[in-house]
Amino acid sequence: MRRCLWGFLFIAFALAWSIAAEHNPRTERISGSAGDVLEDDPVGRLKVYVYELPSKYNKKILQKDPRCLSHMFAAEIFMHRFLLSSPVRTLNPEEADWFYTPIYATCDLTPNGLPLPFKSPRMLRSAIQLISSSWPHWNRTEGADHFFVVPHDFGACFHYQEEKAIERGILPILQRATLVQTFGQRNHVCLYDGSITIPPYAPPQKMQAHQIPPDTPRSIFVYFRGLFYDVNNDPEGGYYARGARAAVWENFKNNPLFDISTEHPTTYYEDMQRAIFCLCPLGWAPWSPRLVEAVVFGCIPVIIADDIVLPFADAIPWEEIGVFVAEEDVPKLDTILTSIPPEVILRKQRLLANPSMKRAMLFPQPAQPGDAFHQILNGLARKLPHQKSIYLKPGEKMLNWTAGPVGDLKPW
Repeated sequence: MRRCLWGFLFIAFALAWSIAAEHNPRTERISGSAGDVLEDDPVGRLKVYVYELPSKYNKKILQKDPRCLSHMFAAEIFMHRFLLSSPVRTLNPEEADWFYTPIYATCDLTPNGLPLPFKSPRMLRSAIQLISSSWPHWNRTEGADHFFVVPHDFGACFHYQEEKAIERGILPILQRATLVQTFGQRNHVCLYDGSITIPPYAPPQKMQAHQIPPDTPRSIFVYFRGLFYDVNNDPEGGYYARGARAAVWENFKNNPLFDISTEHPTTYYEDMQRAIFCLCPLGWAPWSPRLVEAVVFGCIPVIIADDIVLPFADAIPWEEIGVFVAEEDVPKLDTILTSIPPEVILRKQRLLANPSMKRAMLFPQPAQPGDAFHQILNGLARKLPHQKSIYLKPGEKMLNWTAGPVGDLKPW
């Protein structure tokens, strides 16, 4: 009886959706200030000086493991390449608004492709010691006009488990710098005011290759592929995703409206384009690449991550394009999603169909106007002009170079 009821609800919903779709435009521009911010052009509004570091901090690391080019933390590599040819780059440091230190801190992968963050603090300390002794600009502000791309799970806390990341904290000598990072969670020691939250890297060319005709019916109601339990790192099963993913599986593994599995089929991208809702639950960190994939493929993201800080939140109206479900409400997901009126779903789909929304979530090569590279630059431009207070008085020091875990102080 329960299965029949769900089937009836789904058929009724699909019928209402298809009828409404015939009378609505396919795309909709973001209204208000968010739309203006999304379409900002940072060129002419800021200048960035790129430090020339020895290749051991970047290129040689990549040569050792080219997998870093397709990893979800690859933004650090592509941001470096983008800035080298960007019109915002200046070769005159005296006219620079921002200084960028190109370090590939997350390009250290296990044979299975998982990032090992443990060398990252030492690498960053080494690079900052180099720029502070070779150029005068760091010492004028102790990094307050510098930015670093640190796209690890917990940003510059550099650990893949939350409690360990909290213990370590952000590297002390980065306390005045701006961090460009994928990690975003309110009131967390690994994210502080002034950070720029960005999307994880998802390969644009690969996603483009799996595009299907836009008029393909969305015949899947709810879609998810991924882990529900991390038995290797959380054997007792109570910590990973704070139990939210486990709750999805236990409550909906037999629900015909939910197409969920741990298997990752070759049709994964195509399936997302056939789905109305795509679950985007937290894992070890609040975000995952599914958020990018959902937006690019027009699948309404169902964000299950309490206190998440979303990428480019001043430009992308997440409340309008997504559905937010509290972690404790996961057992009610079916009721929540089937209760959303068709006209609300249609508007979210029209907003998601806006090409500027998709561009803002991607790091394409070559770069395109309005893409994630430009959204980062827009974020930096909106932090200008720097306040006079960032410049230190002669002899003044604010950062403690010897603070932090003993292991982080070892030479790199």
